[in-house]
Amino acid sequence: MTTVDDTPAVRPRWRLARASVLLAVFVCAACGLVYELALVALGSYLIGDTVGQASIVLGVMVFAMGIGALVAKPLQPRAAAAFAVIELTLALLGGLSVLGLYAAFAWLDLYGPALVGTAFVLGLLIGAEIPLLMVMLQRIREQAAGSAVADLFAADYVGALLGGLAFPFLLIPVFGQLKGALVVGAVNAVAGLALVCTVFRAELSRRARLVLGAGSVVVALCLGYAWVTAADFEVTSRQQLYRDPVVHAERSRYQEIVLTRSVREVGHPDTDLRLFLNGDLQFSSIDEYRYHEALVHPAMRGPHGEVLVLGAGDGLAVREILRYPDVRRVTVVDLDPAVVALARSEPQLRALNGGSLDDPRVRVLNTDAFGWLRTAGERFDVVVADLPDPDETATAKLYTVEFYALIRSVLAEGARLVVQSGSPYFAPRSYWSIEASIREAGFATVPYHVDVPSFGDWGFVLAAPGGTPPPLELPVDAPRLRFLDPAVLRAAAAFPADRGRLDVPASTLLRPRVLDYARSEWRGY
Repeated sequence: MTTVDDTPAVRPRWRLARASVLLAVFVCAACGLVYELALVALGSYLIGDTVGQASIVLGVMVFAMGIGALVAKPLQPRAAAAFAVIELTLALLGGLSVLGLYAAFAWLDLYGPALVGTAFVLGLLIGAEIPLLMVMLQRIREQAAGSAVADLFAADYVGALLGGLAFPFLLIPVFGQLKGALVVGAVNAVAGLALVCTVFRAELSRRARLVLGAGSVVVALCLGYAWVTAADFEVTSRQQLYRDPVVHAERSRYQEIVLTRSVREVGHPDTDLRLFLNGDLQFSSIDEYRYHEALVHPAMRGPHGEVLVLGAGDGLAVREILRYPDVRRVTVVDLDPAVVALARSEPQLRALNGGSLDDPRVRVLNTDAFGWLRTAGERFDVVVADLPDPDETATAKLYTVEFYALIRSVLAEGARLVVQSGSPYFAPRSYWSIEASIREAGFATVPYHVDVPSFGDWGFVLAAPGGTPPPLELPVDAPRLRFLDPAVLRAAAAFPADRGRLDVPASTLLRPRVLDYARSEWRGY
C-alpha cells in the first residue's frame, strides 16, 4: 500500500486529496438517494401504491447494495479505474432509469419486473462504491479503520440528506422527474471522473485513460440525447396511456394532470373533454352532469347558505351549488392549485364549469383538507366531499372515521354531509366501508347510487349527525335538472340483491382498510 509522508511539506496535498475523496462520497451518496427516491416517486405516480413501491425499491436496493459490496472485493487492486467505470455506468443507468421505466409502463406493460431489475442493478453499483472509496482513501494516507469508516460514512450520510432534500424541493420543481434524473446522472459522472482523473490519475494506465475517455463520451452523448428528446418522449409516452388526444398535461407538486379532448363520434358536433389525475378519470363532459347532480342536489335539501366543498377543484360541483340563489358562500378546499388554475383558464373546462370558481361567493383554499378541518372555526350547512378515490396512501386518510369526525365538528344545526364513495358494483367492500366509517363517526346515513356511463354504477352516501337519516329528496327550490328527478332519486336508494349492504369494518388512520379494499377490488379495471 502506498502512503503519503506526514511532513509539513506534503501534508496540505494529502489533506486536499482526502477532502476530494470525501467530497466524491458526499456527491455520490446524494445521487444514489435521488435514484432511489425517483423510482419510488415514479411508482407512486403510475401505480398509486406509495408504501408498496417504497418497500419494493428500498428492499431490493439495500439487498443489492450488500451484494455490490461483496462484488467489489476483486476490484480493489484497481480501485480507481473500477470506481470510474462504476460511476459512468451508474450515471448512465440512473440517469435513464425514469425514462426507461416510463417506457416500460406505457408501451410494454412490464413495469413491475422492470422496476425490480432497475432497483437491483442500481443498488449493486451503489453498493460497490463505498468499499472502493475506502481503499482509495487509505491509499492517500493510511489511518485507523475506525477513523476511516467514520469519515467515509459521515460524508455518505450527509450527502444522502442533500439528495433527500434536493429531490422534492429542487429537482422535481425545476426539472421534473425525467430531466431531474438526467441532471443527477451527469453530476454523478462528473464527480466520479473528476476524482479519478485528478487525485488518482497516476494509477491509471494509458489504456484505462482511453477507455474512460471513450466511456465518458458515450455517457455524455446518451444523456444529452435523452435531454434533448425528453419533451417529445414524454408527450408520446403519455399519449400512449390515453385513448383520446392529450390537449393539456402537467406534473404539479402533487400529481399528474392530464386533459384529453376528442370528437364524441363521427359527425357529432360535441366533444368529449376528460380530466385525469394520476391516470384516474375525474369526469367526462358527456355525462359529468349525472354525477354532479346526484352528488350535490340531495344534500341541498334544507339550509344551504354556507357550503363547504372538499376537493372538486374542477369547479363542476360548485357550478351545481351556485344554481341556488340563496347560497351566500361556498368554501372550496382543494390541495392542488394547479387543478384550480386549469379550471379557471382552460376555455372548454371553464365553459363546462360556468366560471364557477371566479364567482364572488366562492372562496378557494389550496391546502390539505384534513389539516384545515382540524383548525377550522367555521360552521357549514352542507359539506360536499368530492375527493379522489382512496386507492393511494395520501387519499385513504380522507375516508376514515377520524376525517368524518372532523367534518362533523364543522357542521351547523341541521347540516348534511354527502360523500362520493366509489362504485358499489365494482368495489362493494370499499363502498360499504366508507359508509361504515361515516356511521362510526356519529352520522346517520343514506346510501344511494346512480348510473354514470363513464364510471358505471357509482355510489354516494348522504348523512346527517345524530340518529335520524336525512331524507333522500330534492330541495323544493331545486333548479331544473337534466338527469335527476324524484323517481330516479327514489330508485337510487335501492340496491340489487347481488350488491346489497356488506358488513365490513370502518376505516381508520391506523388501519386504513378502505385502501386495501380499493386496491384489490379495482385491480384489473
